[in-house]
Parts: sequence; C-alpha cells; structure tokens
Amino acid sequence: MTELKEGVKAPMFKGKDQDDKWISLEDFKGKKVILYFYPKDDTPGCTAEACNLRDNYNDLLTRGFAIVGVSPDDEKSHAKFRSRYELPFSLLADPQAEILNAYGVWGEKNMYGKKYMGVLRTTFVIDEKGIILKIIRKVNTGDHTRQILTELGIN
Repeated sequence: MTELKEGVKAPMFKGKDQDDKWISLEDFKGKKVILYFYPKDDTPGCTAEACNLRDNYNDLLTRGFAIVGVSPDDEKSHAKFRSRYELPFSLLADPQAEILNAYGVWGEKNMYGKKYMGVLRTTFVIDEKGIILKIIRKVNTGDHTRQILTELGIN
C-alpha cells in the first residue's frame, strides 16, 4: 500500500463524478483542493462528514478551496447521495479502487474482530501546485471543516 507524506506531489487522478463527467486533479490547477475519501454514501459518518463540508462550503470556497469526495460507490449512488443532501461538490466513483490505491487509503479494516478490505477515511489537502499540504487520517466527521482549518493553522 502506498504511504503518502505531506510535502510530496499528490498522485494524479481521473474519475467520473455523479453526473458521469470526468474530473481530474489537473482540473484544479491553481486551486487548493480538499480531497476526501469516505467509505460509503448514505451512512451516518459519511453523511455527517459530507454535510459538514456542505454547510461550510461557501467559507471554504472564499478561502480558495475546492472540495472533491471519493468512494467506491458508483455514479448513480453518488447522484442520489448528492441530491438527497444538496451537496455542492463533486463525488467521484472509484469502484475499481484505482484512486483509493494511488492515495493509499484502501486497506485492511477491523470491525468487531472481523477483518476486511475497505476505505480508510482520510482527507488530503493539496496546494495550488499539486503538493500535499496536510493528511488527516483521524477524521472528525461532525466537525471536519474546523479540523481541516485548524490543522492548516487557519482560523
């Protein structure tokens, strides 16, 4: 599994969003990107995280951030999830785990003693030149925006 570190170039990615539109890291050149990986649409933690980013979207936009979510769910699932919670940002489908593997967030999980492969909830903040500024591995789903800004030293 890839172990990315802060200060290195972010892996390029390309994936289809909820509208069947191709989105890549190249599309965000010159912008800071909050690239967040989450396990599954419409689950409690994932919904809390997405809605927190939604509720703070305009503030993040004003600060120069774009937001992109990635999970293994397909485009149709993302379209329903995005519509249901009025999410203003793109959600990329990665059912083959290509982007997840490139960012090292597809790995072994353990729930109630059962081991399985899945998404390790992680957020990457990428700068305007494609360099990873911050990696957040212990995501506070209910207050993720504040967590991101605090980690970056922004108040």
